Amino acid sequence: MTDLHSSTSGAATGTGDRSRPRAALPALCATQITSWGIVYYAFPVLLPHLTADTGWSTSAATAAFSAALLVSALAGIPVGRILDRRGPRAVMTTGSVLAVAAVLAIAMAPNLYVFTAAWLVAGSAMAATFYQPAFAALTRWWGPDRVRALTIVTLAGGLASTVFAPLTALLADHLSWRTTYAVLALILAGVTIPAHAIALRAPWPPAPPAASTTSRTPIARSRPFLLLTLAFTLSGFAMYAVVFGMVPLFTERGADPSTAAWALGLGGAGQTLGRTLYATLTRRTGVTTRTTILIAAGGATTAALALVPGPIPLLILFAVLAGVVRGNLTLLHATAVADRWGTAAYGRLSALLIAPATVAAAVAPWAGATLAGPLGGYDGLFLVLAMGSAVAALLALSSGRPTWHE
Repeated sequence: MTDLHSSTSGAATGTGDRSRPRAALPALCATQITSWGIVYYAFPVLLPHLTADTGWSTSAATAAFSAALLVSALAGIPVGRILDRRGPRAVMTTGSVLAVAAVLAIAMAPNLYVFTAAWLVAGSAMAATFYQPAFAALTRWWGPDRVRALTIVTLAGGLASTVFAPLTALLADHLSWRTTYAVLALILAGVTIPAHAIALRAPWPPAPPAASTTSRTPIARSRPFLLLTLAFTLSGFAMYAVVFGMVPLFTERGADPSTAAWALGLGGAGQTLGRTLYATLTRRTGVTTRTTILIAAGGATTAALALVPGPIPLLILFAVLAGVVRGNLTLLHATAVADRWGTAAYGRLSALLIAPATVAAAVAPWAGATLAGPLGGYDGLFLVLAMGSAVAALLALSSGRPTWHE
């Protein structure tokens, strides 16, 4: 495996001014904030209002949302193939239209069956509008400068909950949950459809040459790819189980609900900070080394939260450090394929690599809550999750030879 940061020409990677659309990066920043904020983060805010009004159980409504994430993982694979061939404009514009239709259908759902079906459509829209298609666009257009562009768009995406969670709560204080979703759908339509249709019109650069390899095994079935996929899946499961288990862990340690919520929020701030550090990490480490370090660091912060009983300010510091690691892991996922195998089939390979991790993220909240009891509480759960991250780090180390760039 080789690092292909600079192995392709400007014409092929989109490093030239003609093939790099100037409006794409700010447009994708705006659409990632809006798409994540409305399609993803509005749901937990509106869930109590929704269940109180409809009588549907929290578990049933959450299951519909989790099903959307599963659909997103599966739909991401054909979406990735289309992105490789045709670029992001048609995919992301169509996805935006689907997202608006899905949110409106959620708002008008007369029963749980229609509600669930609407979320399945939303899952397809997620695959076509969330990070993966944006990453594919920036990776091809920005070429060797992709880390900077990817960092900017993920920094913007990190603001989605900051912007839309309070906005959704404000709307829900004055409107029904159905009307709130309808208003959010109008915002989604006004921002994402024209932005994707207009800002992503630049010609799609031809794919660069595929990475040379002495093996006849396709990349997606090669040992390094499969080991990395398994490592990301285990790490992703642990990461999302930790996020959803943070508040109950803090309350078990004696924190009041407000302090526990602040700890979770500060972890999100740490995530934003972590993304600003990734470019420096890429300059100092090889791809296998940083993958192993970041996954191991995630396990270390999880273990610290499991083993250190307090005081609460120290636990909050660990929560922030865990957020820093999560922020880096997002960019690690975005660059994993290009750094190892080039950008020729980035969309398809990236979707195949991340799909199992997306499935793991979908089931992690439910699985974590289910396992916490038998494991003696959330400290026991976090300790098991830390062990899973340690295994993931070993798998990542086995996927390639670690190197350092001095």
